[in-house]
Amino acid sequence: MSLNTISMGDTLLSYLRQVSLREQEVLRALREETCRLPNAGMQISPEQGQLMALLVQLIQARRVLEIGTFTGYSSTVMALALPPEGELVACDVSDEYTQVARKYWKQAGVDGKCRLHLGDARETLRQLLGSGAQGTFDLAFIDADKSGYLEYYEGCLKLIRPGGLILVDNVLWGGQVADSSVQDSDTEAIRRFNTMLSEDSRIDLSLIPIGDGLTLARKR
Repeated sequence: MSLNTISMGDTLLSYLRQVSLREQEVLRALREETCRLPNAGMQISPEQGQLMALLVQLIQARRVLEIGTFTGYSSTVMALALPPEGELVACDVSDEYTQVARKYWKQAGVDGKCRLHLGDARETLRQLLGSGAQGTFDLAFIDADKSGYLEYYEGCLKLIRPGGLILVDNVLWGGQVADSSVQDSDTEAIRRFNTMLSEDSRIDLSLIPIGDGLTLARKR
C-alpha cells in the first residue's frame, strides 16, 4: 500500500515548526507554562493553533465559540486573529486552569475580546440559543469531554451561521479509534461522533491529521 500521509516523527516535526511556525512570545510562554502542569497533553500543538488562527482570518470571523478552554492556548491564538471588535465566548468547568487562560488573555491584550462561562457547556449553549444567538457565531471549536461531543456539536451547529466552521479536536484519539480492540467509553464516543459526521448532509467535511486529529465541518 502506498504512503498517502507522511509520518511525522520528532525530527520532521521540529523542521516543520522551524520553517512554518510564527508563534508569538506570549503563546510560547503559555505553552511552556502549561507543559509544567498536570494534564499538559490536553493542550493543542502550536502548529494546530496557527492553522486555527488562519481559519479565523480566512472566514473573517468576528464571533467565536469555544467548548473546552483548559489553560487558554486555543482561545488566545484565535482571539489574536480576531478583529479588534471580535468576541470569543469560552466555556469550561475548571476555575483553576482557566485562571492561567485569563492571565495570558491579559498579557496578549485580548482579555477584552474573551468572555468566560464557567460551568456545564450544555447549559451555556442552551442559554445562548435562548437569548437569540442562533446563527450569530462564525466559528466554534470543540475540545472537551468526549462523551459530550455530539451534544456540543448539535448546539454549535445551531449557533454558527451558514458558511461558518466547527472545528473538533482529538478525533483520531491517538490512533485508538482505528483499533477495534479498544472499547473504552471515550474511544467509542469519538467513533460514534466521527461516523455521524461522515453521514451528516448539513455540513462539508474534512478530517485533518494534525495534532490528535482535527475535524473541519463547514455548515451548508
